[in-house]
Amino acid sequence: MTFDEAVAYALTLPDAEPGTSYGKPAVKVASNGRAFLFPSHEADTSFGVAMDLDTIELLKETDPDSFWQSPHYVGWEGVLIRYASDHEDRVREVIARVPGLHGRLHSG
Repeated sequence: MTFDEAVAYALTLPDAEPGTSYGKPAVKVASNGRAFLFPSHEADTSFGVAMDLDTIELLKETDPDSFWQSPHYVGWEGVLIRYASDHEDRVREVIARVPGLHGRLHSG
């Protein structure tokens, strides 16, 4: 899934709207203005999704080929999702879990 495909999917979710994060295109939660899907510092390989640290660890442990963190993101509520993931349905699930959203997202 490319970043543009992830954005297009995220924008179909309730309470999601286009926005920016650190000056780059992103998807944010309309009700609180926080970006939850964003281009990563590793934009050649991955995009990022904001979520709680426990879920990030679970994703990294169960599917490290799809979900990971570079040193820049370790300890921060953002998981990287590889464009080359073979698990597009799971990626969509992860993106869909965010809106509503869990009140723990960072603004950009």
